[in-house]
Amino acid sequence: MSYQPSTTSFPAPCLVDTGTVINKKDMERILQNLGRVRYIHTQDEQVLREGEGYVVEVFSDPQQATLVANSSLYINVTSFDYLEMGQLADNQPYFDLIQDNRRLRILPLSNPLTERNSRSINDATLEAMLAEALTARWDACLDDDSNHFTS
Repeated sequence: MSYQPSTTSFPAPCLVDTGTVINKKDMERILQNLGRVRYIHTQDEQVLREGEGYVVEVFSDPQQATLVANSSLYINVTSFDYLEMGQLADNQPYFDLIQDNRRLRILPLSNPLTERNSRSINDATLEAMLAEALTARWDACLDDDSNHFTS
């Protein structure tokens, strides 16, 4: 009888509303659709800055900084060791980006369920408007070309 070592691997983690995320791609996916947020930046449990803003971009690049300026958040997940997600006493979700004794707490202010619906409508409307504008421009170019040939 021969012994075959197990080739099964552990399943990927499954986190629901709470837990610690260390994978940078998972961190990006969690943060990229937050929209409007409140942020609290602390170091050694001292609040350094807090405010409201909009998550403009979430990326992973060791050569770029995480920037919070002009009510805009550009979050580089490589600026942090891990992300803790959980819920406050009032069930509001929070996302803590942690690096040593520094924490950037992000509290969503927008609801992704309503944001997605309005964003889809806006995207569809924008696409229709763009198509209409391009068609009108193309028609105008064709009219100009035909005027040059008849003169």
